[in-house]
Amino acid sequence: MNATASSQFQTRAPTIKSGNTVLLRLPNGDTKALKIDQNATVSLGRVGVFYANDLIGEPFGRTYDIVDKKLKLLPPRTLADIEDTDATNELINDGEFVQPLTGDEIQALKQSGTHASDIIKMQIEQHANYSLKTEYSKEKYKKRKEAKYSKTFTTVEPTLFNVCEYWFNKDPDRVRDIRIDALSQILNMANIRPGGRYIAVDDASGLIVSGILDRMGGSGRLITIGNADSPPAYPIMVTMNFNEETVSPVLSSLNWATADESHTPLVPPVDVPSDQIKSDRQKSRLNKRKFALDALNNTREELFAGNFDSLIIASEYEPYSILERLIPYVSFSGSIVISSPYAQILADVQTKLRALPQYLGPSVTEVWLRRYQVLPGRTHPTMTTSGGGGFILHAIKVNDDASANAMTNFRRPKANGGATKQIVVAEDETMEDAESNTS
Repeated sequence: MNATASSQFQTRAPTIKSGNTVLLRLPNGDTKALKIDQNATVSLGRVGVFYANDLIGEPFGRTYDIVDKKLKLLPPRTLADIEDTDATNELINDGEFVQPLTGDEIQALKQSGTHASDIIKMQIEQHANYSLKTEYSKEKYKKRKEAKYSKTFTTVEPTLFNVCEYWFNKDPDRVRDIRIDALSQILNMANIRPGGRYIAVDDASGLIVSGILDRMGGSGRLITIGNADSPPAYPIMVTMNFNEETVSPVLSSLNWATADESHTPLVPPVDVPSDQIKSDRQKSRLNKRKFALDALNNTREELFAGNFDSLIIASEYEPYSILERLIPYVSFSGSIVISSPYAQILADVQTKLRALPQYLGPSVTEVWLRRYQVLPGRTHPTMTTSGGGGFILHAIKVNDDASANAMTNFRRPKANGGATKQIVVAEDETMEDAESNTS
């Protein structure tokens, strides 16, 4: 990536701006995506309400406490080592008697303005069995109470990893069960890089498109194809806070009708005599219409010219029909990557591709990820995890022209030690024949 493209694509860096969508991690571990507008009031439900202006201009990754609708910056928390003790949980008897502080008393403390940390401290001090707990149990107890009473939150930078994780946890069907590890494999298999040229069919709310744009770094070309007559509204792109001035030259979209070479788009009148233009508003509307028509024609010509590096498909439609439609525009040695929540769909496509000589190494892989809790003395796999991240088919388009000959270049030094001589050897001749032909 060149320095200019890299500097132009700093869309999420260092601070929160008005109009940005910001991810907020709540005390219970949930994440919320909210738009931060200047002079607005932000509500986090039970956690509290605060003024958006307190966040604008602040860097990501900070933790705040809501106090009287104002934000108080909290210092970073350090993870302390937990010492091994002889305490066990075997003598603990749970019941109402172990916590004398009743729910009504806690509610009264909250209404009186008592801070959440003070309420948690009072609960710990009055807990009859707290001293009998292990250090691990004490830590869990504190976290449960903080999740219940704390009025803090942490701003999370909307990177591709964080945004993908947020949407996968919120609604996996909407992103077609594409988990972050699946997305990384898709982008790697498609060889996404700055300056590349790609075709994407994205029915995953813009997750694939966002991942491609993020890796392209503002340099290259991406054409998306879908059902919408107008440019598709990808909600995940909104969450990513991409810079429109940087994305617009890179990203273009077509629908399935305009992506067909035999289709002739309906052309509204754009060349109107000047004496028939009655107002500046009409003139502006005609100029916008002409600009949109020129952009559509240029995008179609670019697609039909082909020579794209990869084709990425994550669609609700049958993938092989999409592949047949778009594969002519992919260059030789280009990658084909198809994502689906269902293995059988990709297995059928794989069977068809194996019978065709123009596809090299079609393979289907299952995506699997196991998360671990990594804490001092408490490292283990998480107790619950997602069932899967879908399946991925990958293949490479090759030239299946039987009449094409592979040419190999050799540079052999002359016997007298002079300059080297270039020899081109065709697939159907020997080195000696090539030397005699060039002598």
